[in-house]
Amino acid sequence: MSYSTKPEVREMLKDDALNAIIGDTFIEDPAEREELVTPIIKGAIADADAEIDGYLAKRYRVPVSPAPRILNKLSKDIAIYNLYSRIGIDENTDEKNFLNRYKAAIDFLKLVAEGKASIGVGGEDDPTSAAATGFTAKSNTRLFTRNNMKGM
Repeated sequence: MSYSTKPEVREMLKDDALNAIIGDTFIEDPAEREELVTPIIKGAIADADAEIDGYLAKRYRVPVSPAPRILNKLSKDIAIYNLYSRIGIDENTDEKNFLNRYKAAIDFLKLVAEGKASIGVGGEDDPTSAAATGFTAKSNTRLFTRNNMKGM
C-alpha cells in the first residue's frame, strides 16, 4: 500500500525534468520517456513511504490504512524531493521549493513521532501508542497525612 500514486507524483513533475531524472540521454518520444520514468517514480514513492513509516512506527501501526490525507501530501512532497535530489537541487531556482517542502514534511513527522502532532487517526488510543507517550496514575485520596497523624 502506498500513501501516494504514480499519477499523483507524475502530475507534480515538470516535463523538462524527466530526461534529467531518467539519465543523461535525451528521449524525445513522450511515451518512451514515461515508460522509463515510471519505475523511478515508483521507487521514489516507495522510499518516501518507508521514510514516513519510520517516523510513524513509534505511534501507529504501519502502514496506516486507510491513510489520512496528510500522508498523501507528505508522500508526494518527499517523493518529489527524492526525484529531484537524484539530479541535484539548485537552491537559487524554483527547485528550492521541493527542498523546503521536504524539510517541512520531515519536521512534521518528527513532531508526530514526539507526540506533539497527530496525523488524525485513532492510533494514539491503542495501548502501544499510549505507552510510547507516557503514563498517568490515578489513586484514592490519601488516608494518612501529616495533619491527621499529628499527635500519634
